[in-house]
Amino acid sequence: MSSTESLTTPSLLSGTSLLSDIRLSMLDLVPTRTGYSTADAIRESVAVAQHVEQLGFERFWLAEHHNIEGIASSATAVLIGHIAGHTQRIRVGSGGIMLPNHPPLVVAEQFGTLATMYPDRIDLGLGRAPGSDQATMRALHRRPEDAEDFPQQVEQLQQLLGPMQHGQKLKAIPGADTNVPIWLLGSSLFSAQLAAQMGLPYAFASHFAPRMMLEAVNLYKNNFRPSATLAEPYVIIGVPVVVADTEQEAQLLATSGQQKILALFRGQSLSLNPPVTSMDGHWLPHEQQGVEQFLSAAAIGAPKQVKAKLNALLAQTGANELMVVTDVYEQSARHHSLSLLAELAKG
Repeated sequence: MSSTESLTTPSLLSGTSLLSDIRLSMLDLVPTRTGYSTADAIRESVAVAQHVEQLGFERFWLAEHHNIEGIASSATAVLIGHIAGHTQRIRVGSGGIMLPNHPPLVVAEQFGTLATMYPDRIDLGLGRAPGSDQATMRALHRRPEDAEDFPQQVEQLQQLLGPMQHGQKLKAIPGADTNVPIWLLGSSLFSAQLAAQMGLPYAFASHFAPRMMLEAVNLYKNNFRPSATLAEPYVIIGVPVVVADTEQEAQLLATSGQQKILALFRGQSLSLNPPVTSMDGHWLPHEQQGVEQFLSAAAIGAPKQVKAKLNALLAQTGANELMVVTDVYEQSARHHSLSLLAELAKG
């Protein structure tokens, strides 16, 4: 089955809200754990990709971030190749590449090379944010106004990855005629509108920006124009998920992710810390409110609780696929959480 055919499976486009009727995928930022090295983080990312592949997950995406201590996914295309080389079936891709940071030709060559090495397994998710701060933007030779050309950059990338045209002077080699599937990612309305206009699949980042989730998804679906890529709208929703055998254990494990978001607000290292028995004393009231809003789409708890939360999210959005983020410090507990989630999706 081709990647385009897999996006247009009728059973996934019927608006069903049942967890058992949608696909599961995973987003990984290759988090560095306190007390462990970057090399450890990369090895752990490979291990979790292999684990979710065995569980039947559809795709494993990595995100471009720069100059952020605790996140080791800056060289996104390199890591995609590394993980694809250590897995067999699962689709591996970017969630996403921040396109204004790079010339479209370079992205086409990188992902064309990946698609040549790993046929029909590579996804190219695109965003337009810098993936870091103003100082990093300058280091990347990026200007704030570069994002204004994002629609044109996406079109150029489509052309470079598509069939070679007669008389075409600019060519991605490798890249031409690989037809790497392009996804548009967003946390606001801009990419939702653009994905609808271009007839591309859309992924909303409700794992960190849930406030505009429903508005963005509705805008995308209501304005979708069928294209050669996609006949019907297709939506992925990002969601933080921590499942454990008991609610108490899940809430404990989730404090690692809460500490990470608190550190983000404070401009501190995002290295993942061990869980704590209580966040009381770790945050101020306004910080607690901010973290809870940031994670308001999260599904945390015992299996029945997580299933209820995810089914409610699917009922709200009509999403075709869930892409989970699981920030759990102990890797055995992280793998167990993903296993429990996979079991929920079967029943």
